[in-house]
Amino acid sequence: MAKKLWEASRERKLNSNLYDYKKFISKKFNLKFNNNYKDILNWSIKNPGSFWSSIWDYCKVKGFKSNKKLEISKIFYKSIFLPKSKLNFAENLLIKNNKNKAVTFISENGFREERTWLELNNNVSKIIKFFKKIKLKKNDRIAAYLPNFIETVEAFLATSSLGAIWSSCSPDFGINGVIERFSQIKPKILFIVDKYFYNGKEINVLGRLPQILEKIKSIQYVVVINYPGKKNILNKLEIQKVKIYNWKELSKIKPKKIKFSKFDFEQPLTIVYSSGTTGKPKCICHRSGGVLLQHKKEHQLHCDIKENDNVFYFTTCGWMMWNWLVSALASKASIVLFDGSPMFKKKDLLFKIAEKEKITLFGVSAKYIDALRKSKISIKDKYKLNKLKTICSTGSPLSNDGFEYIYKDVKQDIHLSSISGGTDIVSCFVLGNLFEPVISGEIQNKGLGLDVDVFNKKGKSIRNLKGELVCKSPFPTMPLKFWNDKHDTKFKDAYFNRFSNIWHHGDYVEIKKSGGFIIYGRSDTTLNPGGVRLGTAEIYSEVEKFIEIKESIVVGQTWDNDIRIILFIVLSPNYVLNKELLNKLKKQIKKNASPRHVPDKVIAVNDIPRTKNGKIVELAVKSIIEGNVIKNKEALANPEVLEQYKNLKELNY
Repeated sequence: MAKKLWEASRERKLNSNLYDYKKFISKKFNLKFNNNYKDILNWSIKNPGSFWSSIWDYCKVKGFKSNKKLEISKIFYKSIFLPKSKLNFAENLLIKNNKNKAVTFISENGFREERTWLELNNNVSKIIKFFKKIKLKKNDRIAAYLPNFIETVEAFLATSSLGAIWSSCSPDFGINGVIERFSQIKPKILFIVDKYFYNGKEINVLGRLPQILEKIKSIQYVVVINYPGKKNILNKLEIQKVKIYNWKELSKIKPKKIKFSKFDFEQPLTIVYSSGTTGKPKCICHRSGGVLLQHKKEHQLHCDIKENDNVFYFTTCGWMMWNWLVSALASKASIVLFDGSPMFKKKDLLFKIAEKEKITLFGVSAKYIDALRKSKISIKDKYKLNKLKTICSTGSPLSNDGFEYIYKDVKQDIHLSSISGGTDIVSCFVLGNLFEPVISGEIQNKGLGLDVDVFNKKGKSIRNLKGELVCKSPFPTMPLKFWNDKHDTKFKDAYFNRFSNIWHHGDYVEIKKSGGFIIYGRSDTTLNPGGVRLGTAEIYSEVEKFIEIKESIVVGQTWDNDIRIILFIVLSPNYVLNKELLNKLKKQIKKNASPRHVPDKVIAVNDIPRTKNGKIVELAVKSIIEGNVIKNKEALANPEVLEQYKNLKELNY
């Protein structure tokens, strides 16, 4: 049964951006809406040209908007929104130029610094002058091997201001992972940090530079940035044919007012990468106009971000949520950046920051929420979160227990917005809104303007049944292209080979009667014992209830002309996998999921492989237990743990 956990008060709904937008489009298009999200949603899907044009107007995008709203192509991804419109992405983020706080940086060890909007504008101006000095051109690629600090934001804004293309990896990527990504896009400039810190450990990054430059010959210039609050370890670096600068040299440049050139709506903005766990990472190129419109829509209408809000998301620069976080500047909000371990010396460190920084939107992963829940930490008894209005959760499905923990132990009057989309669209397909209640375990609804649906194998729309997440109409954050993808071959294979001219996202989901979504995991890791499709999330949600189990990973193993379910668990300290725990675990999965969900084997391991963004890698485990070669271990944060999954005796009978 659906369990309602929270609903916004009438006052909060009437003071929301969504209500204000409803009034705006009602007047503009002579429409009548009730205070009903579904009415606005249906209109936005049926009138895509008018809808996205109205987002430009309502969100006050700076630029030139043409009269033509949409060019629909017979080929899904060739459709163009707001053709011949022009804008500058950076100009829309550098929307203020006063002495109010724009960006705050906090490291795990407590070091803190901030930039005002004026300082942010001036620093971006200095980097622009440097770029012009070295003759950076439109569409040149700039690579960043940097942590989540203010300098990264400044370099990104300077890049986009000139129509160059940004691409970043966080410093926890190994040398091969960086080379594999950046070598495909041939960057002209590399920004690199000297070191970074994680869980109290200092990690040298600069020592990796010679190998990177040896393999990526396109790099002509390197800018080295010292980690904030620490002594500079940059000695004289001399590498043939490459000019090396220190960030401090750039900071001495005299700033001047930025003159923003206008670029096409379709101008490439950034290249992000697929995880690369099943082969070479795909280089996904996104367009400036689409990203700006989509992020403004999500921030203002779905997350109710307003001017002077403080927005926080725990992310690295190797994840698309970093792009999403930085774009909050376009809504005149301040952003808070954190670098390091989210549980350094203190499991609730991020909530301590939320209280101190007066965070209004707090974004974390579902796994982080679950870790706090298992630690039985009552956040509401420790911290005053008076300013906190919204908690966003992403990265993996948030369990019912995770939903209920937020309202029981964090804050009762809060909009919990579980969101899901991905690197492919650098935004969300499904997320929250203030007009609808929060129901335990459900993402509230699809995003405005997105014709999202669930299909069965035959391509028919289904409800209250599990199937494939699709989008039936074009949208502005479709990737512009994959880099180095002749004839869009990889692009079409990734999204359009399952259903004709329909975007197939690769998530296994269900739409409930409420309109809410439940995500059961990636459809390429869906379990299929006896020909019946089962979502891994249904097993995880039960396993997560056990304090004896720290975390788990579940895969299907090909066995006896069928698939059998294998559950690997990492035990919490001082617990063992005995018959009692095994029986209790299987009994609960059988009762609350189904007999089909009960794993055939439960095996204790020391650790679970995950990507740099913290996502568990089911496909890698499935491959290794079936004796296949893992093509791209560099995509993993901890590839060494795969060794313990090899040649397990328990899987031979």
